[in-house]
Amino acid sequence: MENFTPLSALLGGALIGLSASLLLLLNGRMAGISGIMNGLFIAPKKEELWRGLFLLGLVIGAACFQFFSDDGLALREGYPVWAIIIGGFLVGFGTRMGSGCTSGHGICGISNFSIRSITATVTFMASGMITVFVFKHLLGAL
Repeated sequence: MENFTPLSALLGGALIGLSASLLLLLNGRMAGISGIMNGLFIAPKKEELWRGLFLLGLVIGAACFQFFSDDGLALREGYPVWAIIIGGFLVGFGTRMGSGCTSGHGICGISNFSIRSITATVTFMASGMITVFVFKHLLGAL
């Protein structure tokens, strides 16, 4: 954590909480990104607009950060391509198997005191810690 600043973390968390709260208050929906994305393909036509705009907002927000930030985000190099491919597959598989993603479970589910979401979030965190340990200390890839 080279560039951690408590203020930016606080502001980022507040914006995430605000957007999740507004989506729930104004639309009655949880802000789980995988559910919103999946719903673009299977939800009724009347739900496509808000789902598309929500996802577009994520992309635009990331692009604005990259454009306006002094140092932006640099791509990390040195990772084996096989690990990136397998990791992407496992994230998608786990999201489907866990009935949601980190944003849905970790932000919205925990705030609703959902035992399923608390369990899922603990599992996400533990899996991430184990993965970093294996890659950094056993494989030397980080």
